[in-house]
Amino acid sequence: MKISAIVTLKKEVLDPQGKVVNQTLKNMGYKNINNVRQGKYFEIEIDETNEKNAKNTMEEICKKLLANSIIEDFTINLK
Repeated sequence: MKISAIVTLKKEVLDPQGKVVNQTLKNMGYKNINNVRQGKYFEIEIDETNEKNAKNTMEEICKKLLANSIIEDFTINLK
């Protein structure tokens, strides 16, 4: 089963990379862009048929390795 996680900075955390991308897009002529936040995308293939178990495993992986819980949130998606 494929499962993915999207890790993003919490809303209250400053995102300097997102601000640079936002300003660059404006400089390129995309004046209708209001805000950009950057993040990380992970896709993992897991040998698990039970969706609940797969999601629990991915949540554990995110908490232990992929996301810094102090400044980042994560979303898990089953595929």
